[in-house]
Amino acid sequence: MTAAPKSPAPTPEALVGRLLDLLDVEEIDTDLYRGPRLPEGRGRVFGGQVIGQALRAAMRSVGDGRRANSLHAYFLRAGDDALPIVYRVERDFDGKSFANRRVIALQRGQPILNLAASFQTPEEGLSHQVAMPDVPDPEALVSEAELIRRESKASGAPEPTWFSRPQPIEIRPTVPRPMFSPQKREPRFASWFRVVAPVGDDPDLHRAILAYASDMRLLATSMLPHGVSWATPGMQTASLDHALWIHQEARTDDWLLFATESPWSGHARGFNRGEIFDRAGRLVASVAQEGLIRRRTV
Repeated sequence: MTAAPKSPAPTPEALVGRLLDLLDVEEIDTDLYRGPRLPEGRGRVFGGQVIGQALRAAMRSVGDGRRANSLHAYFLRAGDDALPIVYRVERDFDGKSFANRRVIALQRGQPILNLAASFQTPEEGLSHQVAMPDVPDPEALVSEAELIRRESKASGAPEPTWFSRPQPIEIRPTVPRPMFSPQKREPRFASWFRVVAPVGDDPDLHRAILAYASDMRLLATSMLPHGVSWATPGMQTASLDHALWIHQEARTDDWLLFATESPWSGHARGFNRGEIFDRAGRLVASVAQEGLIRRRTV
């Protein structure tokens, strides 16, 4: 019996097109939006997807000229990626310089995420920042997908389906982080990431993609000192709350460095924070998140 031919891998442009479609929420009534589902997802909605869509919904209710400068979100229930998500926006405040929006993400009539976002009219002010870590350039590094593929082949462990699929955002760790045989190490990590094809010049779109990507490498940092990963048998992980501060305009289709650390974990929770720099060394965003890291023994 002849095997069916494999479908050609999607082009980078097609992958990014899917991401942009995913973040393009549809207005279905005043301050009510619907976010599309991710085809061929993982069963549970990726937290960055809900954050990115909720931020896009909030952006639609804010006039031109104001940019998102921060968001704070609580994950309440796991989302089902077989269903679209409905977003209800509340216009809490519109001032001269700042505006504030609350967004409730709903599936089957139940909230899965609450988000508050702040928007500011750009202005100049006192300025300083920390220095970017000294790490190898992304061109000298291997993608995370390739590192997992090599580790899977060397260990005989099956390659996770999600990582074997081409993704719209490429990640290149500055130091390999084994998934199947993790060792205890300092709770610090850094990786470069970028969207794999150009996405245009819309600053709001780049901020939504940044919000999407900001949920990607935080929680795993709090597991580093314990020698476990999400692939460790019995590990249960989930984002609990998430905060993002956007300091500067940034292009997500150029390399950005995500440097993370975890100063504390305990009581089945891990606290993580991160800084995102562009290639010029500008600090473009800061992130903080607490997540569930529970190891079940039964």
